[in-house]
Amino acid sequence: MNAPAGIRYYDVRHVTGQVTHIDIDSGVVESAGTSFFNKAIVRTLGQRGWGVIQIDNYIPGSKKKFGEILSSAEKLARITAEPVLLGDADRHMLPVPPAKEDCRSVDIEEKSAILAGIEGAAQHPQVVNRRANYIERVEQVRFSDSSGSEYSYEICRSGFSVMAVASRNGNVQMGYERDHSIHGFNLRHRQELGKKAAAIAVALLDAGAAKGGKMHAVLDPELAGVFAHEAVGHASEGDLVQEGNSVLKGMTGQKIGNEQLTIIDDPTIHEFGFEPVDAEGVAVRRTEIIHRGVVNSYLHSRETLAAIGNGMAGHARAMPGEPPIVRMSNTFIEAGNATTDEIFSECKNGIFLKGSRGGQVDPGRGVFQFNAEYGYLIENGECTKMCRDVSLSGEILTTLHGISLCGKDRLMSPGYCGKGGQSVPVSDGAPHVLLCDAVVGGSGVD
Repeated sequence: MNAPAGIRYYDVRHVTGQVTHIDIDSGVVESAGTSFFNKAIVRTLGQRGWGVIQIDNYIPGSKKKFGEILSSAEKLARITAEPVLLGDADRHMLPVPPAKEDCRSVDIEEKSAILAGIEGAAQHPQVVNRRANYIERVEQVRFSDSSGSEYSYEICRSGFSVMAVASRNGNVQMGYERDHSIHGFNLRHRQELGKKAAAIAVALLDAGAAKGGKMHAVLDPELAGVFAHEAVGHASEGDLVQEGNSVLKGMTGQKIGNEQLTIIDDPTIHEFGFEPVDAEGVAVRRTEIIHRGVVNSYLHSRETLAAIGNGMAGHARAMPGEPPIVRMSNTFIEAGNATTDEIFSECKNGIFLKGSRGGQVDPGRGVFQFNAEYGYLIENGECTKMCRDVSLSGEILTTLHGISLCGKDRLMSPGYCGKGGQSVPVSDGAPHVLLCDAVVGGSGVD
């Protein structure tokens, strides 16, 4: 229907679906079940700003009823203070890749049994606790707006994690593995990840504490991907740039890293952060945030594009029933030309950091601190002793200049990203990279 008087634009995003979860603790199924949801959000752009109405158990009704919803939202829009403009948007939707096996074709008893096999594979005499989790989410998304755009699609995301805790003489260590997919049911034949989680936890019992300091570091694809996501991706989000909470504000066209470095966000690739169309009905696209060391583009919603420019819309995402905000999708350091052997040889003496155990970043101040899962000393270009309790920290802009080599072996790691009270599926990745003069934290002493 045409927009009523006083409304410049409106859109409706209606999401229905189901969530299945299974939790297993040391061989005991603690919980398993499926829940259903039906949520919609109606946004109207009044003469100044947005009026937003969130609706549970939404049933598309008559034009009269929908007109009443728009009128209510328009009244809310009247009290907004800041004027809002919307940038131009391309309109098309990508096809969702077909599932290799439909999650809904496997009953919850079979899923529980398969997950129990993964969790059971983490058994070891020194493993004192094991946990496994499975989550599956099927969404049917319908979008329409006042410009006549209409999209609908269905997507299923599934994933699991397995954790093993090893203990010896008061020394407690953890191994953790996970995998998530947009290609359907992904639990079958994955016991090796349970075994790997246990093996890492047990190996860490004998690892020494790392000695901190400034040194060359090789980052594995997971930790380098976390750096790309947390330190660069968030700083490129248009709403943070607009608010002045980004170290990259006003830096487009400036060289902030080595020419080896290109960092990309790409919702179009079939990784866990894939979106066929964004939450504003805008076509998604590959965006080079940093191109050969130069700040190239920000990530945008239509609103932030109109406010600050330097990029294209298509990066608005939202949980069901929540307003869209600027978000990453699949964020990664582009592969380079170096082999892994060349990277370790060039490092000579330093540390190899593997995996991620979280951390924190302040994109406004431009500082970060990440915890690696574990590491190895590098001596004469070779990995030697395993070490634990190791971290990477520093200033974002300084660290970008320190990335001197990028490998050929880009890998992506799936997960979830939280922002503004919303959590959305993402993946991040990188090849192996050489970071010169890295600030490494550790508790080891001479």
